[in-house]
Amino acid sequence: MDMSNRTVVITGASRGIGAETARIFARAGASVVLLARSQGAIADLAGEIGEKAIAIPCNVARYSEVAAAVATAAEQFGSIDVLINNAGAIEPISRMSGMDPDGWGDVIDINLKGVFNCIHAALPVMKAGGGGSVLTISSGAAHNAIEGWSHYCSSKAAVNMLNRCLHLEEADHGIRAIGLSPGTVATQMQREIKASGINRVSQLAWEDHIPADWPARALLWMCGPEADDWKGGEISLRDTDIRKAVGLI
Repeated sequence: MDMSNRTVVITGASRGIGAETARIFARAGASVVLLARSQGAIADLAGEIGEKAIAIPCNVARYSEVAAAVATAAEQFGSIDVLINNAGAIEPISRMSGMDPDGWGDVIDINLKGVFNCIHAALPVMKAGGGGSVLTISSGAAHNAIEGWSHYCSSKAAVNMLNRCLHLEEADHGIRAIGLSPGTVATQMQREIKASGINRVSQLAWEDHIPADWPARALLWMCGPEADDWKGGEISLRDTDIRKAVGLI
């Protein structure tokens, strides 16, 4: 997939799926805009990638920061062709009876409001350029209740519907809205889940998780016409046929 002369904005780019996605898209020729709260980590990653990368500290839960980051990206590279909504949180993990209400709300702010904020800010730039792809990290938790994850399951279910609404409203304007459910991925989030000891996911062995470059490679594949059948829907990386199409098998 040749991404030359395209600009990709990636949230949660400081580690895990986000960082690997930045590397994969940069290798494909894209200019990458790295957004995360961890200023040092994205600055280091931008230095690793080189002149095609810029790092912008940003809390996606704050619209003013997102709008400023999008404006900077458009000014620097002239367009936004792909938005990858990857930023996400799962801590605090707790049953509802013991959950800190503020912590529950913080996860909703990042996982749901953060996705809306990025879409809202990026849409005018993308549409002015003739369209683009909005790719959002989903989860099996969008479709299945998991103990201790009421905030995460609720936010991912809502984001799945947000993706469908975006397709309904903007497909005719050239916006490709597609979700990616990667399965369990060997990232820091899985270490947090493991430490909680709550629910079946925390009992998985580390080798049961896929590497972070798998969803990154899937996101690159999703920018091509082969993924058009899933516009307005969701691709599951658990699907063997999808893994074959991406080149993971």
